[in-house]
Amino acid sequence: MAAPRSVVIDVGKLPWGVEDEEGSAKEEDDAKKSRLDRFPLSRGEMGLFFGVFLFFVVGLLCVYRTMPAAQYGKIKLPRNLSDLRLLKENLATYAEEHPVQFLIGYCSTYIFMQTFMIPGTIFMSLLAGALYGVVRGVILVVFNATAGASSCYFLSRLIGRPLVTWMWPEKLCFFQGEIAKRREKLLNYMLFLRITPSLPNLFINLASPIVDIPFHIFFLATLIGLFPASLITVKAGLALGDLKSVRDLYDAKTLFVLFLIGMLIIIPTLVKRKRTIE
Repeated sequence: MAAPRSVVIDVGKLPWGVEDEEGSAKEEDDAKKSRLDRFPLSRGEMGLFFGVFLFFVVGLLCVYRTMPAAQYGKIKLPRNLSDLRLLKENLATYAEEHPVQFLIGYCSTYIFMQTFMIPGTIFMSLLAGALYGVVRGVILVVFNATAGASSCYFLSRLIGRPLVTWMWPEKLCFFQGEIAKRREKLLNYMLFLRITPSLPNLFINLASPIVDIPFHIFFLATLIGLFPASLITVKAGLALGDLKSVRDLYDAKTLFVLFLIGMLIIIPTLVKRKRTIE
């Protein structure tokens, strides 16, 4: 009778590949973490961004240098309603004495902030209502918001793809799918997005050139779609003393009206899509 053989099992070569799977999973996690930690813009793209930023800053400083000096302290951008009320009191006389220079400075500041996504444009919109009233204030806000959004659109076309893909990958995929389904009625859909707070305006400005939204569609949707929200903000600027918080601008009733307007605009797109499916 033959002696029993000793069987040696190499755990590393099990058919399950338990250790291999654990190692692969760890490598995938490390790679994913590395991608998240790594800033998406290359040196060339960063240089291009800072070049454009510097160009705007120099232009803004040149505008400020041509403006007559104020008789009160340094003017600063408002960061809350208290700052805005104080600024409104100081600028009311200045805007009357130097209307053209003030208007150029206001527009330059607004477009600069909108282009580079600097928070605080809502205070600029409230200030327009406080200083210029409803009609002129709405025209001023819509013009500046559209010009700033257009500048942001072209800036994103230059360097925005890796940044948006890095910051909002899931949201960008969703947005791209929705745009693909509504190519024939794209203006209606873009108007819906501009009127309603379905997607942040910051994301729309940056993502639109990446998902191949033509600029003329982007421009018209911005110019028309920002009108309702601008009207609400400018009218609130007429009564700054009664406004307790910026959140009060968009209560449940206001949001309902905005979504109602947006649904009326997007209905033709939904009807056409239903007929196509049938």
